[in-house]
Amino acid sequence: MIPAPKAILFDWDNTLIDGWAAIQAGLNAAFAAFGKPAWSREQVLANVRKSLRDSFPEHFGDEWERARDIFYEAVRATHLEVIRPLPDSIAMLDAVAHLPLGVVSNKQGPLLRAEAAHLGWNVRFGSLIGAGDAMADKPSGMPLHLALKSMGLMAGPSIWYVGDTSIDMQAARAAGCTAVLLGDAAHDGGVAAVSPDIDFADGVALARWVGALDKQG
Repeated sequence: MIPAPKAILFDWDNTLIDGWAAIQAGLNAAFAAFGKPAWSREQVLANVRKSLRDSFPEHFGDEWERARDIFYEAVRATHLEVIRPLPDSIAMLDAVAHLPLGVVSNKQGPLLRAEAAHLGWNVRFGSLIGAGDAMADKPSGMPLHLALKSMGLMAGPSIWYVGDTSIDMQAARAAGCTAVLLGDAAHDGGVAAVSPDIDFADGVALARWVGALDKQG
């Protein structure tokens, strides 16, 4: 049986917000500088999982740091202009606002916190942890533990981590938390491949489930 959440940590991109336009622009700027073909939005959605410090050495080898600088320059130029909350995000966050909430993302920490502040959402979260803030990024459980520590909480099944990919589910389990999938994970092989502890079609369904538990006591 899935325990009722005492606190919820969320992934950021494609879980709460759509910021893919800036990520795509950054990747394609780096790819162009190295003579690599550009990626479509669909390719970005299908392939972007790991943090930059884990993924860029795979793409760019020993020159990954130069590619990193190109990527971040392009992202910073547009990311605050293009981010948008996903359709159910605000209603979902309002519905669970009585719980301690946090964010753990593989987006660079300063970028994540700038986006949350731009949306006026930083006040919603007790912690905003991004790539580079912990010793390792997702799928490690370290950033989740860091977020919970800053919120005065301990990991356990009553802590939900909500995300949209298998890496999110792996990070939740590595931290000892309940792995919650939001959406159908069509970009990551589907629900069965992602293997969550529980899944919800959208934020409305998640909010309804938590609300029913609250009414039960």
